[in-house]
Order: sequence, then C-alpha cells, then structure tokens
Amino acid sequence: MEKDIDKISKNPDTDIIIRIDDFGGKIGLTIREFVKSERYTGFTKAGTRIPAERFKQFKDAINSINESDLKANETPEQKESFQDNQDDVEEQTI
Repeated sequence: MEKDIDKISKNPDTDIIIRIDDFGGKIGLTIREFVKSERYTGFTKAGTRIPAERFKQFKDAINSINESDLKANETPEQKESFQDNQDDVEEQTI
C-alpha cells in the first residue's frame, strides 16, 4: 500500500515526498528526497520513516512548532518566499 500525501520542492532537481507506505509488512509515514537528474532519477537514502504507532507523537511534535520560530533567522529573500507560499496556500483554500 502506498499513498502519496504531498510533494514539497526543495530545489529544481529535488522534491521531498511524504507518503504512507508498507515496508516489511509495517505501515508508516515515509519522508524522503526524490531527485531528477541525468545520472539518476528516484528516491535517495536521505529521509526518515515514522512507524504508524509513533505517528501521534510525531504529529504532536510537529504541531507544537511555532511558525514564528522558523522565521527568526531568515534572510529577507526567505521571508518573501515563505509569504509567497502562504499566499498560494490561502488562494488554494478559498
């Protein structure tokens, strides 16, 4: 069983893929990099897997993050990019 949840662009050649999958008979959440290049296209070793029984702990940890803490040391360009992404999300949910 594989269910892609989201894809986040890291750079022009790399996406971060978030998916629910079955690995070795165990369901979990996998977060891995997927690259597209002339030499190789596919998943890299970079990433992590959250077992289903630990998902609530992971979700609680993620939800405890204050977005303002992530902005504290951003460059002006990063802040602008973040705001552009927020605007896109707001447009999609309207």
